[in-house]
Amino acid sequence: MKLIIKFKLAVLLLLVSITVIADNNSLNENPEQVIVQMQSSLIEAMKNGEKLGYEGRFKFLEPVIDQSHDIELIIKTILGSTYWAQLDNEQKQLIIKTFRELSIATYASRFTQYEGEQFEVIEQRDLPHEQKLVRSQLIKSDGGTVNFDYVLHKTEQGWRIVNILFDGVSDLAIKRGEYRAVMQRDGFQALIESLKEKTALAQQS
Repeated sequence: MKLIIKFKLAVLLLLVSITVIADNNSLNENPEQVIVQMQSSLIEAMKNGEKLGYEGRFKFLEPVIDQSHDIELIIKTILGSTYWAQLDNEQKQLIIKTFRELSIATYASRFTQYEGEQFEVIEQRDLPHEQKLVRSQLIKSDGGTVNFDYVLHKTEQGWRIVNILFDGVSDLAIKRGEYRAVMQRDGFQALIESLKEKTALAQQS
């Protein structure tokens, strides 16, 4: 019986993943479309959340986050040029890998079930340094809203998210203060262990 259930989950994950990959391949150079596609995938993860479980949601969202976020630039910006320059190549690759896993785990732990929520893009506007701002809302089933403002920049692979503001609060600024404090107080390895602990907690939620 367990083998049958696992097989059904694997088929479901495969079908959903194929749909996401096909949709992602159709993205053009419009930052708004990057956000729309990512948010559509989050809704899909919520709708199939219980069937997929945490591991299934993680695997499903992994390519979505890779294709919508500039993980390397985000963690470099969080640490800042001074701390980043202190790391050797092995340490840089480790922090990128660890931060990437935490980022995907966070999405997989938060978007778990569907209760009629919908995302709506409000506007797209230009920002300094050739960046773009895409403003959107999550409309909850009770009519309440959560505001998501995405800052994107252009890469060789297309537009990628470099910061997210939740109801006006910058995720980048929060992590910058937290991560740099750990680096200053306890060093690089302590930061790695802290991020791994956060990933483990996300898996349990």
